[in-house]
Amino acid sequence: MSTSATPPRSLAEALRVRDDASLGALLRARPDLITPVPTDLTQLATRAGTRASVVRALERLDRFALQTAEALAVAGDPASYAELLRLLAGDAGEPAVAGALPRALGTLREQALVWGENERLRLVRTARELLAPSPQHPSPTGLGPTVQEAAAGMSPGRIQEIVTAAGLPSTHDSVTAVAALTGLFTDRERMAALLAGLPEESLEVLRRLVWGPPYGQVTADPAVRLRRLLDVGLLLPTAPGTVVLPREVALHLRGGLAHRVTEPLPPAVEPVATHRPQVVDTTAAGQAYTALATVEELLKDWDEGGPVVLRAGGLSVRDLKRTAVALDVSEPIAAFWVELAYAAGLLASDGEADERYAATPAYDEWLERPSAERWVRLVEAWLTATRTAGLVGGRDMKDRTLSALGPGLDRSAAPEVRHRVLTLLAGLPEGASPSAESVQARLRWERPLRGPQRDDDLRSRLTEWTLSEAELLGVTGRGALSAQGRALWGAAPARTPRKEPSGPGDKLPVHHHTAPPVEPLSPPEQAVASAAAARLLAPLLPEPLDHVLLQADLTAVAPGPLQRPLADVLDVLADVESKGGATVYRFTPGSVRRALDAGQAASDLHAFLTTHSRTPVPQPLAYLIDDVARRHGHLRVGAASAYVRCDDDALLNEILADKRAAGLGLRRLAPTVLAAQADPAVLLEGLRQMGFAPAAESAEGDVLIARAHAHRTPPRTAPEPVPDGPPVPDTTLLSAAIRAIRAGDLASTTPRKESPDHGTTGELPRTSSAETLATMQAAVLTNEALWIGYVNAEGSASQRVIAPIRVEGGFVTAYDHTADEVRTYPLHRITGVAELADD
Repeated sequence: MSTSATPPRSLAEALRVRDDASLGALLRARPDLITPVPTDLTQLATRAGTRASVVRALERLDRFALQTAEALAVAGDPASYAELLRLLAGDAGEPAVAGALPRALGTLREQALVWGENERLRLVRTARELLAPSPQHPSPTGLGPTVQEAAAGMSPGRIQEIVTAAGLPSTHDSVTAVAALTGLFTDRERMAALLAGLPEESLEVLRRLVWGPPYGQVTADPAVRLRRLLDVGLLLPTAPGTVVLPREVALHLRGGLAHRVTEPLPPAVEPVATHRPQVVDTTAAGQAYTALATVEELLKDWDEGGPVVLRAGGLSVRDLKRTAVALDVSEPIAAFWVELAYAAGLLASDGEADERYAATPAYDEWLERPSAERWVRLVEAWLTATRTAGLVGGRDMKDRTLSALGPGLDRSAAPEVRHRVLTLLAGLPEGASPSAESVQARLRWERPLRGPQRDDDLRSRLTEWTLSEAELLGVTGRGALSAQGRALWGAAPARTPRKEPSGPGDKLPVHHHTAPPVEPLSPPEQAVASAAAARLLAPLLPEPLDHVLLQADLTAVAPGPLQRPLADVLDVLADVESKGGATVYRFTPGSVRRALDAGQAASDLHAFLTTHSRTPVPQPLAYLIDDVARRHGHLRVGAASAYVRCDDDALLNEILADKRAAGLGLRRLAPTVLAAQADPAVLLEGLRQMGFAPAAESAEGDVLIARAHAHRTPPRTAPEPVPDGPPVPDTTLLSAAIRAIRAGDLASTTPRKESPDHGTTGELPRTSSAETLATMQAAVLTNEALWIGYVNAEGSASQRVIAPIRVEGGFVTAYDHTADEVRTYPLHRITGVAELADD
């Protein structure tokens, strides 16, 4: 930062002496200040002092920087560095505070929340109003008003009584009396003597008020212990029945500390255990495989059209429960997988009249990619998503239930919290898993809650969800960041000299200084990191198998993931009985009939099983296939409403005699034909429940092949994350903005010659077209620079400093000091012109 011989008198002057790097740091930390770009540094300073901008900046301070701002709010205005240090370190002088204060003060200065030299530090007015104590908004420090502020409404006579009772000489006016009382309370020796003369009961009252809140209630006839405190001004009345402990008294009792606990250093992220990196990576890879299988199973379950979209949007509670049962997970976990597929663009609503959720065309493309690349896409979607599955089942501001895939789940802080959690994990040695409590404590220090702590702190819940979701996705394994997670994050493993642990339960040393915050990767860097993560994960994922193991109990065991064609056929031919490291399929008459309905013949099924089984096809399974195939299609169902025909009239007699057929409304039309009042689909299902194997037929009498038709939505884009305020400007935008602000500031602050008509008011005068033209032509001859006002085609007004080169055809060509380039301006858009002073 540049320095100036004259101390700045305002924030605008303090910004004016900054170099470009310092201004760039300010605009990067507070991007709302250049939305839109200010015309000059005065406007930038004004915008930096607005309430919304200051609140946003305060919310992004770490705990010690915020405590420094809170201490400045209760210090004098201006305050010296020594005074600020005493408020934070106390009379004892904490070395850690003294070492951390320059960094915290530098942060406040960088973000334009504090300005001035070390001997005259000033907190911007809006920040002081937000942080200073008041009866309506108590200070986070727990301090009350000063003696001067508390005595502002007291009568001069009462003030003189307090001064006399405190052992001070009376004065001629209230101002000097208040100053004398303030001097007493800030003098350590005299104050100690005054307190020593008080009874223990009175001192106990002060101890109860010293750390806040500083206000108390008294009756019209206060007790003796309170009367003594009121007499000497250690408690001052602020309203009828209300007293306050003056700030100076509280600071003496606190030993000069503004805060009960000053936290200059971030709390340690404590590794509670370590594991061999290979164990972490393989565990994470197992979770990654499970994540891929779960998303595939979810969308396969919704392949022919998923649940109906609620009128208000989202998934109903009943459908979420069904999905959880189908995936064999809890409802919160099911909501996470559903939201993850939606965030990755694999799932959306179809937009039809009977709107349903279904897979998108991107899902089919995703299925064709290698497993490691599919995992990377899921994790990238999770990292940037603002939709927060953990909120599902909660209530919104209108007390409505928040549903999965519904509105109201976006939380802008979610990507940042995930970024910080993974950054902290990346700062630990390989294989180290931290305690959730230490991660929570670290993030609370980095972004403390302003105001009283609440049980529903969103950032704490986001931290908890991030740790569990990272484990579900395989970004972490056993609580430690995996190699593929580090690669995706673009972080090198942290290595510290230490004794290698001998077992998974060994404790690691506590790390108070973890890796510094890592900025999110740029798109090209992220692409490289994603490719590296996929390369690391690929060897750890199991290779798809081309075989199963058939068993005599009509089951097949898949000892690992199956190749997609094999898995698709087996899903039709058998029912999944259990999942895990190995999947068990069970063959039933219903599952075999399902394969026959899909167009397979018995010979096709025998050939398929013989080809893909490492064990001989068991005889019971072969008999089952032949038996179902022999009966399959013996009964034919068509549309009359519906009819059943069969060449075996005895079989039709058996159906009519069965009591379970009563609900189908069957009656005989001919010896080989039965008519039904039910539609064909109901009739088919009813006959199958009765143990028959009917086949549907077309109007021409041909067997209808029942194939599942995958339902897909029209092309859909993944939901856009909801940004948390304006985006951080890139280097190009930042450079252009700084150049424009400096040039505008040059135009607004450059001295100009005194005009007999307009004087030197500091404002650009408006000139006529003739005056503008004459001044421009004269400047071309004398090579002088001019100060102009200009309105562009969009109607935006600005002031610029130009050096005219030529004037012709209603245009002036000039070197624009604002844009640092030669430009041409229409004369009719120039609102005013003035000559600059010679100096």
